Amino acid sequence: MDFLLGDEDEEPSSRRRARGSRSQQRRSRKRRKRQRRKGHAATVFAVVVVVLVLGGVGYYGYNWVRNVMIPADYTGQGTGEVSIEIKQGAIASDVAQTLEQQGVVASARAFINAIGAAGKTASLQPGTYKLRKGMSAEAALAMLDPKNRITDNVTFQEGLRLSKIYEQLAKATGRPISAFKQAAKGDIGLPSYAKGRLEGYAFPATYEIDPKMSPAEVLTAMVDRYTQTAEKLNLEQEAQQLGYSPHDIMTIASIIQAEAGKVSDMPKISRVIYNRLERNPPMKLSMDSTVMYGLNKYGISASNADLQSTSPYNTYRRYGLPPGPIANPGDHAIEAALHPADGNWLFFVTTDPKRGITKFAETEEQFIKLRDEFNRNYG
Repeated sequence: MDFLLGDEDEEPSSRRRARGSRSQQRRSRKRRKRQRRKGHAATVFAVVVVVLVLGGVGYYGYNWVRNVMIPADYTGQGTGEVSIEIKQGAIASDVAQTLEQQGVVASARAFINAIGAAGKTASLQPGTYKLRKGMSAEAALAMLDPKNRITDNVTFQEGLRLSKIYEQLAKATGRPISAFKQAAKGDIGLPSYAKGRLEGYAFPATYEIDPKMSPAEVLTAMVDRYTQTAEKLNLEQEAQQLGYSPHDIMTIASIIQAEAGKVSDMPKISRVIYNRLERNPPMKLSMDSTVMYGLNKYGISASNADLQSTSPYNTYRRYGLPPGPIANPGDHAIEAALHPADGNWLFFVTTDPKRGITKFAETEEQFIKLRDEFNRNYG
């Protein structure tokens, strides 16, 4: 029976299988627990990674948005000194880039925002300005006021010769006279009737000269100012009605400017010139001012030796007008050349140079009396 039933101490195989299954189950449960723990750790790690990534993206994204919306900007008035040039035709973005490149503002965008907020986009004027490095955009904008442009104001009086204008320009700009003489040979906007000569067309006025302006730009500004006056006075059409070229008119105007002691005398002097030019038989102009110009001398009365000059500007020896203007006349002289007074005068004499008194005569006898008066006053 024992053989048939087996040893009671021997565990039945079913029990052994059941117990073995339980061990396996326990080990499986342990493995599953370990796997769940690993899965949980991996999930936590993944979440941490995602959070860090999103945090980094958020941080850099925030900074990017912040830089776009609130661009870098300095504070305060800055230090040192830097010259900034706003070129003709430059727009706000051009100026902003220049300011950033020169270290004046922290970013071009900051300046664009500042100028937009102030509503001054159209207020930027060409010129050179002194600013500082490391300025706030708002402070930089304030210093770009046209009133703060670096300029030299140079005033040219009516009747100056071109040689004197060159001297003043050289002194004001620090550039040599030769640079202006050379520039005058180029394209500076002279009208065709000027025949390539600047004398007479460098209009007398006050000019703002930027330190960075070239000699050609300075002379062009003076010619442009002449052109404005010529258009205002309708010079070309008026000259045609008088039967003269615009160049003739400017030559006459230059003589009027050189000879007149007062603006009120200009129309009468103009009439004397026309009466002599149009007289039949022809009459020489006989103007001391033209003789002195041809000799590169100054004075109100030519000497007998001066009158022997063979210069084309010696109107005592030659008929008609000299080759061109002898000075740079102002608008009053040009207007007088276009609108001479009515009268039959053939002579005029500045009888009292100190007080600028000029008298007019129709006959040679009257002229001789005026000349004697001049000699007594002038000595």
